[in-house]
Amino acid sequence: MVGKSYGQFCGLARSLDVVGDRWSLLIVRELLLGPARFGELRAGLPTIATNLLTGRLKDLEAHGVIERRLAGDVNAIVYALTPWGQQLREPVSALIRWSTPLMAAGRHNDAFEPRWLLPALSALLADRRSTSPATVILLVDDTPIQVTIADDGPHVELLDEVPADNRAVLQTTPGIALALAAHAIAPEEASALDRDYPGAREAIRAVFAY
Repeated sequence: MVGKSYGQFCGLARSLDVVGDRWSLLIVRELLLGPARFGELRAGLPTIATNLLTGRLKDLEAHGVIERRLAGDVNAIVYALTPWGQQLREPVSALIRWSTPLMAAGRHNDAFEPRWLLPALSALLADRRSTSPATVILLVDDTPIQVTIADDGPHVELLDEVPADNRAVLQTTPGIALALAAHAIAPEEASALDRDYPGAREAIRAVFAY
């Protein structure tokens, strides 16, 4: 059931009427990475109750933020953001940038999934441009994340494995990866290169330098 309204003629209040409930923006975060089945969303939000996830999905669908689609030849139902829902990318990115002081406190016992770094790194590096593309692979919890800065901005993606070619590979932690992207630390302060080749350090500076 769609929750109660704040009853205010204000854009912020009406936005919160739609996405202000607990878990709603985290569902949006998962779907900004691509369409997902119910079970995939449940796995990406490990502490949400199944009935609560069902309710939040129904509410977001009723508001026109998400939609259900048939995926592939197996006729599986996936959830996806509508074009209007996709417009939440920038507000979510702005919240990620705003959270930098909060993230500086450290991970503690919080859950973490490497894929959560994709929207975070994209948001924190949004203003980076390079006419000569530079690529760095961050190895976080044994998961390779490729970060490329090009003339149209950052491109961040998960890889299945570390490529065999000559690319800078930096083995690091989630906190260090975020600190690099937020310019809270200099590239020279990060963990040692896992694979050092001519030009690797220059690539890291091109991606993460102040």
